[in-house]
Amino acid sequence: MSGLEDELHGSGRTRSPWMAARAYESRPLEGSLDADVCVIGAGFGGLTAAYALASAGRSVVVLEDGAVAGGESARSTAHLSAALGALYVKLEALHGEPAARIIAESHMAAVDFIERVSREHSIDCGFRRLDGYLVWPSDADLSELEAELAACDRAGVAVEKVQRAPAGTWDTGPCLRFTGQGQIDPVRYLSGLARAAARAGARIFTRSHARILPGEPVRVRTEGGVVAARHVVLATNAPIDDRVAISARQAAYRTYAIAAELPRGVVPEPVLVWDTVEPYHYVRLAAPPPGHKPLLVVGGEDHKVAHAADADERWERLEAWARARFPAMGAVTHRWSGQVQESADGIGYIGRHPGEAQPVYVITGDSGNGTTNGTLGGLLVADLILGRPNDWAKVYDPGRLPRGAAELARENLDAAAQYLRYAEPGDAQSVDQIPPGCGAILKRGLAPVAVYRAPDGALIERSGVCPHLGGPLCWNQGEGTWDCPVHGSRFSPEGEVLTGPANDPLGPPETLLGRIPILRRWDQPPRAP
Repeated sequence: MSGLEDELHGSGRTRSPWMAARAYESRPLEGSLDADVCVIGAGFGGLTAAYALASAGRSVVVLEDGAVAGGESARSTAHLSAALGALYVKLEALHGEPAARIIAESHMAAVDFIERVSREHSIDCGFRRLDGYLVWPSDADLSELEAELAACDRAGVAVEKVQRAPAGTWDTGPCLRFTGQGQIDPVRYLSGLARAAARAGARIFTRSHARILPGEPVRVRTEGGVVAARHVVLATNAPIDDRVAISARQAAYRTYAIAAELPRGVVPEPVLVWDTVEPYHYVRLAAPPPGHKPLLVVGGEDHKVAHAADADERWERLEAWARARFPAMGAVTHRWSGQVQESADGIGYIGRHPGEAQPVYVITGDSGNGTTNGTLGGLLVADLILGRPNDWAKVYDPGRLPRGAAELARENLDAAAQYLRYAEPGDAQSVDQIPPGCGAILKRGLAPVAVYRAPDGALIERSGVCPHLGGPLCWNQGEGTWDCPVHGSRFSPEGEVLTGPANDPLGPPETLLGRIPILRRWDQPPRAP
């Protein structure tokens, strides 16, 4: 057993408070295995599906590229709530009133599942039921609050209007109170869930990068072995190797968070708070280690992946926003960012992959509610594989007709526009301009080259082209990663793939020859005179 921080391999420079937890220990896959189900990804969706399927007597293999909970799960602020990023007024307009009820029911069922599993398996993850408060700006038209209250009531959400959230020195003004929500330490919970799944018979392998091979039964290959399975579950935040079937229906966003000590009693009881401003904010209190003060966790400042290069400024704005409302807040102890998949219509894509002939299932489109979306997704996919009826299936079907057409068109136009970056100059004229610990895109001829200078001064050069669909990479100084602005794939400074949909590492600069049509003939540097 070791701290998750020791098991992460280049997923980013920053660390959340949860990463100090001792992670579930496993080993890479070696050899060949047969299974009813191969689950790729050991976060909320993957481990929930593995636990449910193994508990039902199915043979399950879980493959995780890094460590259990070591992906976006460890970067979550772990709000457990049926109050979603999209308001119920919007969800009802897009999906209809019956579907809105199912959406609310499924997210609260996820909270109930996490509570039950934590209790039954004695998982020390700090699970706690508490109220959540949705806050409007002080100058907002409160008719919007009343409309949301009515929509929540029609969706069956337990909610009421109150004059103020019990948020200590933050005078929130009128807001909506959602009862019976929850919070956890996500790494401790997922480590406990992995142990419970293993006791039920699931075989879990970490540091096992997976690739799906054609044919039936489906074969999933890693560097050390192969799993032959009748079903595959992709629970990898963004589905790996997806070309456009899912990628074109959602957009990848970075979200930022900080944690700081807060004297006891400043906020009388732990609460969850979310506001409706743009950019929005969200707040919770986290249980401290013994002898320490509670941690105030504040998040927000989202932007589309690789569409901004001001991470430090965003963390600073979060801190300023928090200090204006909680003046007693101590020094910031943690700051980090994570990645969310925003679907066009505000809910997840969960079920049979619409772009695959093989029996492959996806859990994605968390829209900022990854803990509950992943959990309900794991439960839903397990039912689909087991042949059990589930009323949630039609609502979350990844093959559903697109809703939110204007939003979908806007995001896809933006994705297409990112290829125009190839006409822009590089970030630096030469490698001499790149400081230690930084990266930059250089142009050699018309070809972009991703160059990173390690802290010891060593240079690492990789292709500046995303292997997914040829998007132009950008350097993320906040996390120390190469990010793609088209569909959100991310890579370590050395080129290892960290986040899909890409599933291949960055090759040497020469490998970009032929990846972009315009560069096939002209990507060679000019000859020396």
